[in-house]
Amino acid sequence: MKILILSCNTGEGHNSAGRAVKEYLELQGHQVVMEDMMLLKGARTSKAVSGAYVGIVKHCPLLFGLGYRLGGWVSSDKRKSPVYYTCSLLEGTLQRYLEQNRFDAIVTPHLYPAETLTAMKKKGWLKIPVVAIGTDYTCIPFWEETDCDYYVIPHEDLIDEFAKRGVPREKLLPWGIPVRQNFMKEWDKREARKICHIPQESKSYLVMGGSMGFGKIQIFVLELARRMEADENMVVICGNNKKLETLLKRELVHRKNVRVLGYTDQVAAYMAACDVIFTKPGGLSSTEAAVMGIPMVHTNPIPGCETKNVEFFQKHGMSIGKRSFVGQVRAGEKLLEREKLRVEMQEAQKKNSRPEAAERICKLLEELIGKANEMID
Repeated sequence: MKILILSCNTGEGHNSAGRAVKEYLELQGHQVVMEDMMLLKGARTSKAVSGAYVGIVKHCPLLFGLGYRLGGWVSSDKRKSPVYYTCSLLEGTLQRYLEQNRFDAIVTPHLYPAETLTAMKKKGWLKIPVVAIGTDYTCIPFWEETDCDYYVIPHEDLIDEFAKRGVPREKLLPWGIPVRQNFMKEWDKREARKICHIPQESKSYLVMGGSMGFGKIQIFVLELARRMEADENMVVICGNNKKLETLLKRELVHRKNVRVLGYTDQVAAYMAACDVIFTKPGGLSSTEAAVMGIPMVHTNPIPGCETKNVEFFQKHGMSIGKRSFVGQVRAGEKLLEREKLRVEMQEAQKKNSRPEAAERICKLLEELIGKANEMID
């Protein structure tokens, strides 16, 4: 198969889900191309879209939350939204790209490409299967106005929500959010600690602030560092947030039991090595942690879909979420101290995680393309 994965640089979760599918497909010998759809229109367009999104989330989160709620109110399967019409402006660009690069199917872990592909399908320009992936534990506004062949969603308990919003029930596949192979393998904790240079006998916290640095994570980290015992240590992964990395390294320079990292490709190893994770409630990062079976405390969500993620995880016993920094720190301390709480949460994570999502998507694509080829023959 030759598969196109279309994403968009508005938060790293969509890209990570796409890369997880790409990784598995390539392991099965298939050819895969992954593109930022906005980049097809030019680097300036891609930068403008991602910059506007990230800027609003980081600097005006309440405005983002209001926009999300407004989207929920106007979202309908009876009419098309401004989001649809904006994304449809890229239909000509995407059509030319598809004509120049023949693909057997398209996978999209992002709403925007799904909107553009729907506009193309409406005009009869698209003949190959499209599989969409929902990367949050809720039906975000406007999924119902798209027309994909199938929608892979995180959990069976979300089927009614998606169906009520107007996504055809027969197209919903509750297979989970795809994660990369590193998060699925059996890790030995002692070996993981060697890789991550974490003392074998210590109690270890892992703090992840997300790719956009939302939530004043520095205040939380400083509060946790202040309360830590001598036999505890903390690893903070700042990702691409250089400003946060520099600030924390300066503030915590004398704390030998706190290590601040920038970008690392060893996130799975750090999750395997640590005892409790504090993470922003992105759908992808939360899924990775649940698949790894690390007890989890959710830090402050971006208003909107991340609020729904926290609600879902708490309802299913997969994480603890508190509003205040002190409440979050205390929740982490409680998890670290009480093995029974940790075990119960890990059992809930195992019950509700769907680590085989990428494999099932691969098999679905093989079936769809096989049927399409039989019809041609």
